[in-house]
Amino acid sequence: MTAGLKTIIYPVKDLARAKALFGALLGVEPYADEPYYVGYKDAGQDVGLDPNGHAKGMTGPIPYWHVADIRSTLSALLTAGAETLQEVHDVGGGRLIASVKDAEGNLVGLLQDA
Repeated sequence: MTAGLKTIIYPVKDLARAKALFGALLGVEPYADEPYYVGYKDAGQDVGLDPNGHAKGMTGPIPYWHVADIRSTLSALLTAGAETLQEVHDVGGGRLIASVKDAEGNLVGLLQDA
């Protein structure tokens, strides 16, 4: 049902400091470096920095499960008791994301590529 956890996005307040830290950790340059998002790819993992994450309700990093049908997966999670944190929306290039909070307060992200 999923293609696994391939993306994790961190909410950050100081994008420059976060870029320095993750650049040092991963040892690669970002593939996306915009004021609204910085993304790295390393060892099959996509690591994102979101300077607007806290304003969107992110309280920590969100792991994103890559799914084939984001709307049906979101519906199944809501039926199972999850609470919507972020509705399905396009973040560019047809990539859709959404996120929920489980009953324990854990954040779960969903990602569907076009």
